[in-house]
Amino acid sequence: MPALVNYTTGDDEFYSAGSFCPNPLDLGRLYSIGSHVDLLYSPPCKRARISSPFLFASSDVEQNKRPSIELLPDECLFEILRRIPGGKERSSCASVSKRWLMALSSIRRSEICRSAAACEETTSPACDDVEMVSSDESGESDGYLTRSLEGQKATDMRLAAIAVGTGGHGGLGKLVIRGSNSLRGVTNLGLSAIARGCPSLRVLSLWDVPFVGDDGLCEIAKECHLLEKLDLCNCPSISNKGLIAIAESCPNLTALNLESCPKIGNEGLQAVGKLCSKLQSFSIKDCPLVGDHGVSSLLASTSSVLSKVKLQSMNITDFSLAVIGHYGKAITNLVLNGLQHVTEKGFWVMGNAQGLQKLSCLTVTSCRGITDVSLEAVAKGSANLRQMCLRKCWFVSDNGLVAFAKAAESLESLQLEECNRVTQSGIIGALSNCGTKLKALSLVKCMGIKVMESEMTVPSSSCSLRSLSIRNCPGLSGASLAMVGKLCPQLQHLDLSGLCGITDAGLLPLLESSEAGLVKVNLSSCLSLTDKAVSALARLHGATLELLNVDGCRKVTDTSLAAISENCLFLSDLDVSKCAITDSGIAGLSSAEHLNLQVLSVSGCSEVSNRSFSSLKKLGRTLVGLNLQNCSSISSSMVELLVESLWRCDILY
Repeated sequence: MPALVNYTTGDDEFYSAGSFCPNPLDLGRLYSIGSHVDLLYSPPCKRARISSPFLFASSDVEQNKRPSIELLPDECLFEILRRIPGGKERSSCASVSKRWLMALSSIRRSEICRSAAACEETTSPACDDVEMVSSDESGESDGYLTRSLEGQKATDMRLAAIAVGTGGHGGLGKLVIRGSNSLRGVTNLGLSAIARGCPSLRVLSLWDVPFVGDDGLCEIAKECHLLEKLDLCNCPSISNKGLIAIAESCPNLTALNLESCPKIGNEGLQAVGKLCSKLQSFSIKDCPLVGDHGVSSLLASTSSVLSKVKLQSMNITDFSLAVIGHYGKAITNLVLNGLQHVTEKGFWVMGNAQGLQKLSCLTVTSCRGITDVSLEAVAKGSANLRQMCLRKCWFVSDNGLVAFAKAAESLESLQLEECNRVTQSGIIGALSNCGTKLKALSLVKCMGIKVMESEMTVPSSSCSLRSLSIRNCPGLSGASLAMVGKLCPQLQHLDLSGLCGITDAGLLPLLESSEAGLVKVNLSSCLSLTDKAVSALARLHGATLELLNVDGCRKVTDTSLAAISENCLFLSDLDVSKCAITDSGIAGLSSAEHLNLQVLSVSGCSEVSNRSFSSLKKLGRTLVGLNLQNCSSISSSMVELLVESLWRCDILY
């Protein structure tokens, strides 16, 4: 027993280091067992502090009966916690336990008492006669804060903590949830906590939350009357009931986005159109229950303020497009994507209805109904159309493009992607008929643009095109570039990335015909270009060039860098990744006193080695970004030295 209970002569204290019962009261229990315990195991004779063993037992009972707040039912704990008015104090209480956190998150802001003293004399358990804190007077619900939860971090507990913690720091204004925890995902409970604790919420975005349903959204509608933007994506448990609740209680709703919500249909959209008179934009994608009735009622009810409409992968027909053309008087931005049941007639009626007079930006993707005839009708019915984007519109040909260019008198930007019936003849015709307002032309993966069989006559008139982007059109010839150059002498931005067949001879006429001076040039993956073209570019446009990208041009060497060093006065961004440059070229760049590069990329340049350390360090005086990835001849120790020396520069390695 001396090993279990230690004592010292003349000292009346027990030491816990080897004690069998650290608490003296527990030791008293050991004595109270009486004859049932072998006295050989008792300690040496030592008079106990309390002689009666029964007193220990009674003291233990009294200790167990000691009052504790944890023994109170939830209703009483609720009444206590709602009398804590300060946001800091409520946050501290929420840290006590999960039970306290959930209890605090269940208290509505309107249920928090202004002061504890005001509640002391009340006899009603509900404290109905106590003056409550209003969101306007408390100064805690202005909605300044933004919170975002993604993946495994999205749980009900975190939402409860946000609901309790943000009240005293400006109030929650925006909540974004992307996905949820696989085991403890976001449910109606977490969203209800946000609703009760954050009445200032104005923006709510829910993505991939399968366990949030109508009950959670109804709580948001009940408490968050200031809601302005609602974004629901892949929410299979939310139906018309939840959307109708939002429409009935949130009159300030200005933006609605619905994507992959299989239970939301026409009834919900009709309620939004009827009750949300301030709605300015809506986007609907892949909602199979939404049809013509829902879209048309929404458009007709909000025609005076609705400015942005986006319809994708829907089962609507020509009727909806006719309604857009008639009621879309305030629409400025329209996106139509994957409308397989809309025909040429629908687009034709939309254009001829003459209701899209304010439309400035139109994007049409994968719609079989957009043809030469309907495209011209849309242009005639949209007098202020400035930006037009056609993607995968396989029935648009040269005739339709030229007719569209003639009718769209305000057109400033035209983008064609995978429109394979459009050829070089259509592009030249559109440029010559678009007038003087067209500033940007982009062609992406248009396979119909190929080497011309016969020479085309260059129109005498020239356009004011400032930006030309031709990407991944493998059939484009140098002769076509020369014609574009003669037709567009005011080019400043040029993007020819991915044109493997373009040679020096094909590019030089375009460079020579540019009168305004090129500012940004992207020639990445133009495998046939050599130093001749890059040197000519530096010599002809060095006084204006600010960005040059020749990534992947393997025939570009130090000769091009020498020309850049000598001629380019304002170049700030240079990408020579995977080119045949060496340490000598980098040294030449660093010796140019007038050159003030901010971004330099030499990724994949195997001939750039540790010998370029001093040159890169010298260039680093102005650099804010340096890419050294996949440079096999540069050691990690040199990179570490550069990181230490160029502390203001972001270095990728």
